[in-house]
Amino acid sequence: MSTTASLRPEFAVLESLTKEEPNRLSPSAVLSSDGIRRKEEKRQGYRQAFAKDADRILHSRAYTRYIDKTQVFCLVSNDHITHRVLHVQLVSRIARTIGRFLYLNEDLIEAISLGHDIGHPPFGHAGETFLSELCQQHGLPSFQHNIQSVRALDQLERKGQGWNLTVQTLDGILCHDGESHATSLKPVPNFSFGALDEKLKRKSLDPSFNLTPMTFEGCVVRMADTIAYIGRDIEDAIVLNLIDRSDIPDTCTDLLGNTNGTIVYNLVTDLIRNSHIDPPGKASGPGSNHIGFSKKVSEALNTLKQFNYNRIYLAPSTKEHLPTIRKCYRTLFTFYLDHLENNRTDKLSVDLLSDLEENYVTRQPASARIRDFIAGMTDDFFIEQAEAIGCEIPPKQ
Repeated sequence: MSTTASLRPEFAVLESLTKEEPNRLSPSAVLSSDGIRRKEEKRQGYRQAFAKDADRILHSRAYTRYIDKTQVFCLVSNDHITHRVLHVQLVSRIARTIGRFLYLNEDLIEAISLGHDIGHPPFGHAGETFLSELCQQHGLPSFQHNIQSVRALDQLERKGQGWNLTVQTLDGILCHDGESHATSLKPVPNFSFGALDEKLKRKSLDPSFNLTPMTFEGCVVRMADTIAYIGRDIEDAIVLNLIDRSDIPDTCTDLLGNTNGTIVYNLVTDLIRNSHIDPPGKASGPGSNHIGFSKKVSEALNTLKQFNYNRIYLAPSTKEHLPTIRKCYRTLFTFYLDHLENNRTDKLSVDLLSDLEENYVTRQPASARIRDFIAGMTDDFFIEQAEAIGCEIPPKQ
């Protein structure tokens, strides 16, 4: 009797799927059997490595809190405006489509996509800036949401045990930076936690350090992050009467279109056409493979990014309540720090992560515990906590 036939049915299917991957995926793709975890897991499961990662991220508490975290526009009473939970789902769908046409591992792509913004604090990139200022003032490295995403999933979840995700998933999350513009990307494959930890260290010391994913799947997610937000942010800005559709530069609309749907379609189509990934069974060498746009489309996308920055992200109405939110960040951080450093006995309505493992509670400086706690807040919980200690609260519009 064959080994497969002697297995329980679900594990026989798992073995079949694993054996099939080298025939189905590009030789440049990461096979599920290549997933590497920090700690060996003894229990056999019927999910492949990266599918398990995606499920663990979905079941994390941090993922649940995505639902009330700002993407671009905060304090807006409009259910059709994008929140971060929708953004990561859009990234996942777009990246999986690209990955499917390039014969890459869709499970790894999905896991990276769903987890890439876990570390974002309340109120989006503005909140990230405010929290970073406070961290540096209290002897911590600058706050970077991609580093915090890895930290949350690897060290904070499950009361400090983390989810024991694969190094390929964590690396893709760390290296997802869709803000930096790139015409094309090639990975630097080094599937080890030593390489990941070195990246984390270098990025923490130097926020300008350019991270390169270790997998083509990570490169796809990095490109898909931009594709997912660029047109969607324009649609949200139009709904809020911040811009008109006719304001979009002609140099962009001529190539990309003027609606989110056409922008996504044209960017994805161009990326698939201009990327080169060896198909299954044909290896021409890693040097020839890359993920990238054509020169003209890349230039149009970069112009569109600048348009979004100038007319949407830096618009006075978008930034109207940020000074008040910044004060709330500072007041909350100071209040929590005083509570921990002075061993105050008055009861807080929060635990400041005191339920984590002892080595976290005893070895982390108070400022690091507060950073981790605030970074995990939803927008509404942040406002609730700030209001409870007497902060001026910005109104919802």
